[in-house]
Amino acid sequence: MTALRLLLALSALIALPAQALDYRSVAAPAAILYDAPSTLAKRLFVIGRGYPVEVVVSVDNWLKVRDSSGALAWVEAARLADKRMLVVTAAQGEIRAAAQGSAAISARVEKGVLLEWQETLPGGWARVRLPDNSSGYIRLSQVWGA
Repeated sequence: MTALRLLLALSALIALPAQALDYRSVAAPAAILYDAPSTLAKRLFVIGRGYPVEVVVSVDNWLKVRDSSGALAWVEAARLADKRMLVVTAAQGEIRAAAQGSAAISARVEKGVLLEWQETLPGGWARVRLPDNSSGYIRLSQVWGA
């Protein structure tokens, strides 16, 4: 096997893509996002506990992630948890008592508020837990991370 073929085979094994739509959240008080999979790389920004990211690629102990703005960056895998969170992207999210547009609004949440994902329901809804531990339903079009 030529050196080039060996290198291509090894790189294919090392940089396997993660499952599609693999959402996680920041576990540590904060996580630094880098422009390459190394703590020596350029620091891009810091995201706080609970913030959701989508895992795009996994390489060793590093994950290439996408945030709600679509930006891509690298983060140490140990900084993320499997807990799934959603971030409100609408100017104001409406939490409803049931997964129906006609259901009573039980709360309104501002853009940027983090909600704990509980399940995705048919018809474009998610059941969520709010920061005050109450729960309800929100349209998927009002959040990112589901």
